[in-house]
Amino acid sequence: MAFPQHRPRRLRQNPAVRRLVAEYELSSRQLILPAFVREGIGEPNPISSMPGVVQHTMDSLKAAAADAAERGLGGIMLFGIPEDRDENGSAGIDPNGILNRGIAAVREEVGDELVIMSDVCLDEFTSHGHCGVLDAQGRVDNDRTLEIYAEMAVVQAEAGAHILGPSGMMDGQIAVIREALDQAGQKDVAVLAYAAKYASAFYGPFREAVDSQLQGDRRSYQMDASNRREALLEVELDLAEGADMVMVKPAMSYLDIVSDIAQLSPVPVSAYQISGEYAMIEAASANGWIDRRAAVLESLLSIRRAGAQQILTYYAAEVAGWLNEGKK
Repeated sequence: MAFPQHRPRRLRQNPAVRRLVAEYELSSRQLILPAFVREGIGEPNPISSMPGVVQHTMDSLKAAAADAAERGLGGIMLFGIPEDRDENGSAGIDPNGILNRGIAAVREEVGDELVIMSDVCLDEFTSHGHCGVLDAQGRVDNDRTLEIYAEMAVVQAEAGAHILGPSGMMDGQIAVIREALDQAGQKDVAVLAYAAKYASAFYGPFREAVDSQLQGDRRSYQMDASNRREALLEVELDLAEGADMVMVKPAMSYLDIVSDIAQLSPVPVSAYQISGEYAMIEAASANGWIDRRAAVLESLLSIRRAGAQQILTYYAAEVAGWLNEGKK
């Protein structure tokens, strides 16, 4: 039977009915706040391409983490920006390096009230800006990089991270990190694999956020935007190596990938609404072209609808505030 017996609009007639039949919704616990801590600054440093986002001092990072916990966020993902860089990203494995001190400070501030995640990658720490060390020909050396990732992972776990996020897209990185953690007695520390991380034009503002020194591009190790099936292979490999969770990055331009992976993954699936996605919404709303709040919520709902159970987003704290309105 069709119209007039069937009228789907009956279930859209007012906010109460729409709320009753909504298939997906957002909650604070699903949102993860990416945060940057920078060495050598005395006050938070605004990121021009990401209005409202800053490079934190240690004190402002702790305050942001405490606020995230109070708002009921699922977690915080930490990135560090050192004063000094070298070819091997030595600051990344220094227990007193900025990221590891940031992890320890946040853990001391919030304990287990907030899931503390940290970025296992060298791009913030290398003088050339790549996610791994380079060989004599200037190419990223996958296997030498894995040795450093193993050290980074252990140091971050010892600093207090609950979950590690290897984002470099090196082959074999999950297995190496899992083995290193287990051998170091850090069996309870989980690994969130950046399983399908694409080489994307939308990372631009992030490069400013971490003061990237990148020379060239990362297309030889991050995924090609043309490929869909390859993402499934990457996930299968990471699961076989011991990943506890998997991630797709970016989110909004890769919702088909999120959906594909969500249908097959036996572990939680996350997606990262990256800097360029954030910047586009901010720019359009600043010009009065879109309704900012509505666009933010719609963008996050699209990621949830595609199948992501957790979303890394720079809007996390603000959206949690919106979701908590009227609950107290």
